[in-house]
Amino acid sequence: MQDTKTQDMVLLCVVAGMVIFAPLILAPLGAGYPDLMQSFAIFGVFAIGFNILFGHAAFLGVGAYSAVGMFKLLSMNIIPALILGVLISGLFALVIGYISLRRSGIYFSILTLAFAQMSYNLAYSVLPPVTYGETGLTVDFDDPRIFDSTPAGSSPVPSLFGMEMNDVFWTPEVFGYTLQFSYGYYVCAAILFLAFYVSMRIFRSPFGTMLRAVKTNQNRLSYTGVNTRPYTLTAFVISGMYAGLADAMLAAMDPLAGAERMQWTASGEVVLMTILGGAGTLLGPILGAGFIKYFENILSRINENVLEGWFAFMPDALGDLMVTLVYPFVGKGWHLTLGLMFMAVVIFLPGGLMDGAKRSVVWMRGKNRTEGAKKPAATPAE
Repeated sequence: MQDTKTQDMVLLCVVAGMVIFAPLILAPLGAGYPDLMQSFAIFGVFAIGFNILFGHAAFLGVGAYSAVGMFKLLSMNIIPALILGVLISGLFALVIGYISLRRSGIYFSILTLAFAQMSYNLAYSVLPPVTYGETGLTVDFDDPRIFDSTPAGSSPVPSLFGMEMNDVFWTPEVFGYTLQFSYGYYVCAAILFLAFYVSMRIFRSPFGTMLRAVKTNQNRLSYTGVNTRPYTLTAFVISGMYAGLADAMLAAMDPLAGAERMQWTASGEVVLMTILGGAGTLLGPILGAGFIKYFENILSRINENVLEGWFAFMPDALGDLMVTLVYPFVGKGWHLTLGLMFMAVVIFLPGGLMDGAKRSVVWMRGKNRTEGAKKPAATPAE
């Protein structure tokens, strides 16, 4: 028990260090700017919730529409928007979960994906007077905003007690890199840390033990007389609230709600994040979200001009051939490269990136023990 508590404290310290020093860690990798770091944190929250019990993308859209609606009606302060996004997504998850959890396995997955696509179609083509269809719901100057008003000549910007989410408050130079510290990122980072802590408490609780048993073999539990549905429904609602929180955070950083976030493909992305990082682990979903969002950003920015610069040292014919061969895997084709990377991880690291980290630790320990055994014993001083 004491070892588990120690491991949890170490893990919390690791996560805290990662989110606090992210600008310093990510700047050398070309990812140390606020928008991308916010994306890491937000999709980390989404993946954590998905890891509790597989949910779906409909909750993303619900969270965003709720948050932007709050911006339009009450205030540009993000706290009411985040709270409403979580509550509405939780209610939505309760209704969908009550229906979907009457089936299990592949049938449950199909039902949740069907609800996601139905929600997308409703927002896109049936409820445009409310959702504004393909344009999306945005904040305007003439919105009522009962508790605050936008000064003349300025755009309404989400804020937290006067701190605007798009403000960069410090840009120091460290080791030749310009670091960007923004209010928006650290708000997202704080929420990510709290979301991780809550998921850890769930994981270590008797409720979390029951959820792991359900995931392992739900039929066997049913045969023993255990009613698993209350546990799965509760987990489904918690997962939906995490997803709603993540999308409310997206709206808090960029006040726009669009139907495209409800498409079933968004669920596919978070599945990749969770499996790539390590399904069933605490830290894995965060690593998977960061991995995918990082390579999405890096690979999508590589165009033909960049490739021509890379292969400029080659003869013209060979350089053109290399550009032709590589170009389908970058730019708009970055999904192909990510798919190949995902296949490699699944084949060689079935447990995801966390499995790779554990194997590396075991290998290093074994190597150190081998080297220690090879050293000759010290002779006693005469």
